[in-house]
Amino acid sequence: MHDLVIRGGTVVDGLATEPFTGDVAVTNGRITEIGRVDGAARETVDADGLLVTPGFVDVHTHYDGQATWDSQLGPSCWHGVTTVVVGNCGVGFAPVHPGGEQELVELMEGVEDIPGTALWEGIDWRWESFPEYLDALAERPRMMDVGTHVPHAAVRAYVMGDRAGSGVATPDDLAAMVDIARAGMDAGALGISTSRILAHHTSRGDEVPGTFADEDELRALAGVLRERGNGVFEVVPRGMDGEVSDAAHAELELLGRLAAHAGTRLTFSVVQTHTELDRWRVILDRSAELRDQGIPIYPQVANRATGILFGLQSKNNVFCTRPSYIELAALPLADRLARMRDPQVRARILAEPNGEFDHPLASFVYETFSNMLPVRQPMEWEPTPDDTMAAIAEREGRPAQEVVYDFLTEGDGRNLVMFPFTNYFHFSLDDVHDMLEHPASVWGLGDGGAHCGAAVDSSGPTLMLTHWVRDRVRGPRIDLPTAVRWMTSDTADLYGLRDRGRLAPGFRADLNVIDHDHLQLGQPEVVFDLPAGGRRLMQRATGYVATVVAGEVTIRDDEATGALPGRLIRGEQPIP
Repeated sequence: MHDLVIRGGTVVDGLATEPFTGDVAVTNGRITEIGRVDGAARETVDADGLLVTPGFVDVHTHYDGQATWDSQLGPSCWHGVTTVVVGNCGVGFAPVHPGGEQELVELMEGVEDIPGTALWEGIDWRWESFPEYLDALAERPRMMDVGTHVPHAAVRAYVMGDRAGSGVATPDDLAAMVDIARAGMDAGALGISTSRILAHHTSRGDEVPGTFADEDELRALAGVLRERGNGVFEVVPRGMDGEVSDAAHAELELLGRLAAHAGTRLTFSVVQTHTELDRWRVILDRSAELRDQGIPIYPQVANRATGILFGLQSKNNVFCTRPSYIELAALPLADRLARMRDPQVRARILAEPNGEFDHPLASFVYETFSNMLPVRQPMEWEPTPDDTMAAIAEREGRPAQEVVYDFLTEGDGRNLVMFPFTNYFHFSLDDVHDMLEHPASVWGLGDGGAHCGAAVDSSGPTLMLTHWVRDRVRGPRIDLPTAVRWMTSDTADLYGLRDRGRLAPGFRADLNVIDHDHLQLGQPEVVFDLPAGGRRLMQRATGYVATVVAGEVTIRDDEATGALPGRLIRGEQPIP
């Protein structure tokens, strides 16, 4: 008897082959048959008219802390994701000296905008070494599998202490870092990560350890992968924040040398920045040349415009530095909303100039109305300049700040404004389409678990299947088999997880059953459900009839079943 049979669905196998109608049988957490399946099953899912896909593998997330207290790992769990990789961008929570926890909290808080109070409340810090951290992760069952990197910043902080920010590593430092990285890989890490982007700082404003590491140090870490013959080197490169061409191009050549030295796979982040709008093409084309030379380099791209979401429940918004708003900021939302609707209060707030924002780019974000877009349901994923707050204000003949104020204070006060920050400088996703279709790129950069109060990009799989495959009207779409392959076998193979990401006998039974005709992304919303009441943005979806992890149904009709079959992944996984 089969444990589970999914009957009569449109099977999209994750390998970009033509979809077909068939059944999928599962026993003992593995796919056992595909096609016409006879025999009884303990559980049956009727998939007539529905898609059946592999579970999605999201390789760029930051659930490093959340994974120690949360078994769901939302928002990713609501979007068909069955495997995540954490420890990206060089940041994480191990190794750590007793008493050194604050430094790693400030590091994660500054780089990934995860509330420090939530991290302190949620993490129990039962480890010092990286292998001990993996043991702690392994103790908690989850709705999905979790793999991780050894994070360079944490390793450097552990070894170099006060010198970690900008000091040059000595030979003894390098030897100690290599030993830690080697022990982490031996314990089951999937790779090593680092960050070189100049815009990253701790919440205290300090340099992120590793940002200024020299090539010898990076080669030493890459050498750990070379001696093993496996693992991924993940990098947030210099220039991703818009640094000038010469530096960015030199960075790409450095990444090529590191990939050649590692001999396994190096992946790095690529976005369209404000300084040179077509530089991403040069980066992807050069990466393709390097791959043709046998250098395993994989630029990682997003499938959306990324940016800032803000509203009255956000830490920052257009009015947050004005004295009359500051007086109201601590009030419960309903009370603040009532006060802000008072004509006298409204007039006073609108008349006040902005004060000093707490981030150098904040004034650009909160004062550039020509790049602010109201978020409404249904979501518009390719708004035009006519949709901006500035354009609305011009049509209505009033100041743009009034338009923003009235939008934020309408309804229940939970409206959000979107400020695209990368990948949308032409008010079109055509460039993103070309990034995704480029032969050198891989999909990623969902950042699940990060940027809690400002962004929620981990809904990327649902966006791929809705906007890109089904709904797009302002440019070419992406065919369904290709889109599914990008999110399944391509990302699984990048991290050596060859036991998943495709529907075939013997492979892990990580699957989705999706009502594609009715699949929809929900409205982003601010929730306060992190430890200590920490704030984060959440986005759900409707249309996931079932998500299956290791043969157990974890999502049924968009709701969690309570099943927790997910486990820690230790090391690369062979083809069954």
